[in-house]
Amino acid sequence: MARRRPTLADPHASSALAHQFEDLGQQHESASLGMWIFLATEVMFFGGLFAGYTIYRNMYTAGFVAGSHELNVTIGAINTAVLICSSLTMALAVRAAQLGKRIPLVTLLIATILLGLAFVIIKLTLEWRHDYLEGLVPGLNFTFAGPNARSMELFFCFYFVMTGVHALHMVVGVGVLFWLVVQAWKGRFGPERFNFVEGAGLYWHFVDIIWIFLFPLLYLIGGRY
Repeated sequence: MARRRPTLADPHASSALAHQFEDLGQQHESASLGMWIFLATEVMFFGGLFAGYTIYRNMYTAGFVAGSHELNVTIGAINTAVLICSSLTMALAVRAAQLGKRIPLVTLLIATILLGLAFVIIKLTLEWRHDYLEGLVPGLNFTFAGPNARSMELFFCFYFVMTGVHALHMVVGVGVLFWLVVQAWKGRFGPERFNFVEGAGLYWHFVDIIWIFLFPLLYLIGGRY
């Protein structure tokens, strides 16, 4: 007897269906809702950092503007382009999972990983290392002297905390994608089983969006001269 093709409306369609769900549609909706709730907690976390930065920037505008002028806009823009490209490859990976295309899925996930690693490497080697050598790292090596030195040090406290937490999220995302590559290579994802890939995609896009806000907030606002 020919095997029936699984559908989202069929409660007994596929082994991809967990026992606690009535059908694949309910399972997919539950997974999406869970990820969105998790991302809402992340929004609150980063929202506190953004709010703190905004308050102190209004209190010590001159020092924060001076600190912003010490950052390399070109490198920040390159990293922005890298993350935008990684969002594209991640979105295409989700589509490949939905269509059951194993090789394109693996290829696109690996491309996303490489772009994510490129972002972190650029941040570490070209930005943070330069900042340390220039004496702009509070608590480790801050040697800047000037009329706005203290408020500028506060700016760099926010800079390293915010970009550091963001980079940590990138590393976590890369780790998740490595796991997805292994599972995708084994053929674990397809039209009836793509929740994990879609959830990882939502997380990845969220992290990219955070950077889209960080880049102008830290590098551009205040003007450059």
